[in-house]
Amino acid sequence: MKKASGIGWSDVESASRDELTALQTQRLSHTLWHAYENSRFYRDKFDQHGVHPQDFQHLEDLQKFPFTEKSDLRDNYPFGMLAIARDKVQRVHASSGTTGKPTVVCYSKADIDMWADIMARSIYAAGGRPGDMIHVAYGYGLFTGGLGAHYGAEKLGCTVIPMSGGQTEKQATLIQDFNPDIIMVTPSYMQNIADELERQGANVQQLNLRLGIFGAEPWTEAMRNNIEQRLQIQALDIYGLSEIIGGGVAQECSETKDGPTIWEDHFYPEIIHPESGRVQDDGASGELVFTSLTKEAMPIIRYRTRDLSRLLPGTARTMRRMDKITGRSDDMFIVRGVNVFPSQIEEQILAQPELAPHYQIEVFRQGNLDAVKVSVELATKCPQAVREQSAQQLQQRIKAIVGISAEINVGEECSIPRSEGKAKRLIDHRRF
Repeated sequence: MKKASGIGWSDVESASRDELTALQTQRLSHTLWHAYENSRFYRDKFDQHGVHPQDFQHLEDLQKFPFTEKSDLRDNYPFGMLAIARDKVQRVHASSGTTGKPTVVCYSKADIDMWADIMARSIYAAGGRPGDMIHVAYGYGLFTGGLGAHYGAEKLGCTVIPMSGGQTEKQATLIQDFNPDIIMVTPSYMQNIADELERQGANVQQLNLRLGIFGAEPWTEAMRNNIEQRLQIQALDIYGLSEIIGGGVAQECSETKDGPTIWEDHFYPEIIHPESGRVQDDGASGELVFTSLTKEAMPIIRYRTRDLSRLLPGTARTMRRMDKITGRSDDMFIVRGVNVFPSQIEEQILAQPELAPHYQIEVFRQGNLDAVKVSVELATKCPQAVREQSAQQLQQRIKAIVGISAEINVGEECSIPRSEGKAKRLIDHRRF
């Protein structure tokens, strides 16, 4: 088994910036040539934009190359993005997507091994150690979450409970019966599990559960605090997306808990202006763009994630961190000229302890104007007067801090539909 280095799972985690830059430059050059010579898609795209792999000499030269969009993967469904022979593909995953065809991603044996290694590195950075028991409640199957966590946990030398998503009552029962040390799941579904543990009368202080590694959707510091207080655990953020590799692109380190460290030896990050596409300096807010450095089956060049964040200096590791995802450039909604992200409203809900961390936002037309309805639920049974007061207070907070007027509906416990994966927070009924 691979031994952990002084500060992490891999020796490269303690490399200097100069060493890391040299490694990135070497791997980026190889990736651009590999994509150009073996992927018809990238050969055509580079030729159309008048660039060639020989134009890349320094990291800054990557800006000369075109972006890859989610639509490119859909247009080349299912295997048009491959850079290896189809019979050399060891595994296929796909994201469900919300519209159109799914985005298909393929892995060679080397890709699977690399993915397992960075997931082991991620779990180690979060505080996991060989021998820990890990309850994996990410979905298995075409979704990359479950199997990515599973292979990484096994690579680290952990005991894996491959529960997958759903069956919330059974999830809570097995957590009490098997008593795992770590849980890996979406943060919204962790709240559902916490609800069920409370319903079953579980004493969380008697559980071994000490760590949650949560990802696959944006979540706020308020949600982190809520989960940590309810379950008496440390909640760490993991970031990834199927188009890049799956989970494990970046992981928050237990020493600092100050945003996920990007594993820059495998994924080169940029921040761009969402509208102009110009590369922004570190520290500036914008849209995350990633280029794979070591993928074989489906290298990806300058992929626009649509996730909004910032690149920050490294702390626990030499590699740079990404700030908390504040939203997505494609799930932002505009109401009467105000740009709004669901996470902004979530923060206001979680600031009121009498409200449960479950909500749904609906946007619709009311005559010629846009209107917003926010449905929330009580954490416990309360008199009608308390419900009315909570609704009024939330309405005032959203108006004052977010800058929009919203109708507030405060329902009873469990009145908001529960998700067994990524929660659907926003329903936009408007037609543009």
